Amino acid sequence: MYGEGSSFGQNNNNNNVVPYDYGDKKADSGKVPKFNGDPEEFSWWKTNFYSYVMGLDEELWDILEDGVGDLVLDEEGAAVDRKKHTLAQKKIYKKHHKIRGSLVLVIPCAKYMKMSDKSTAKAMFASLCANYEGSKKVREAKALMLIHQYELFKMKDDEIIEQMYSRFQTLVSRLQILKRNYVASDHVSKILRCMSARWRPKITAIEEAKDLNSLSVEDLVSSLKVHEISLN
Repeated sequence: MYGEGSSFGQNNNNNNVVPYDYGDKKADSGKVPKFNGDPEEFSWWKTNFYSYVMGLDEELWDILEDGVGDLVLDEEGAAVDRKKHTLAQKKIYKKHHKIRGSLVLVIPCAKYMKMSDKSTAKAMFASLCANYEGSKKVREAKALMLIHQYELFKMKDDEIIEQMYSRFQTLVSRLQILKRNYVASDHVSKILRCMSARWRPKITAIEEAKDLNSLSVEDLVSSLKVHEISLN
């Protein structure tokens, strides 16, 4: 295709020329996060797994939550009548095995054996969530408890800003996992109200100088840290 004098793909002046591959390659989404079986880490793993799956293909998460529709699968997740599938069914079936394979890969073998009768990724994932998060009533009870903790959240007398904010972030993360979300202005108001008495002059100054509806939590915490340095 190219003549002898062509320099395409050749080394010129001792410089290595590497042609760019314009093929359709997917970006590396990183390793799939594995769950170690610790109940205390399930919510953390679930959040990481969600981010991993959405980075691959959001339809995979839809299949994990909604299932495979009218596809008939055996106990190992294989299609009973795969050769009769329509193009749309073949697409769903292929994606189902991709997300099911990821799920099998990330859970301990002992956990998988306990739900080996679950043929679909949806059934497997629901079983995991039921075991580690509890029923809907249990999740509601947990959410109410966390909301109560959020409303009563206070900075301890012996705490520094970093410690207080770390506790606050952990509480907010747990609420988010249970789908109890607040907006940024809620967090700003909560932090301002939770501060100990010695912070009152600084809090008053912030409330007078800033628009609390547009103030970010990060900016508020940074301002408090700067003031803390001056106090110390």
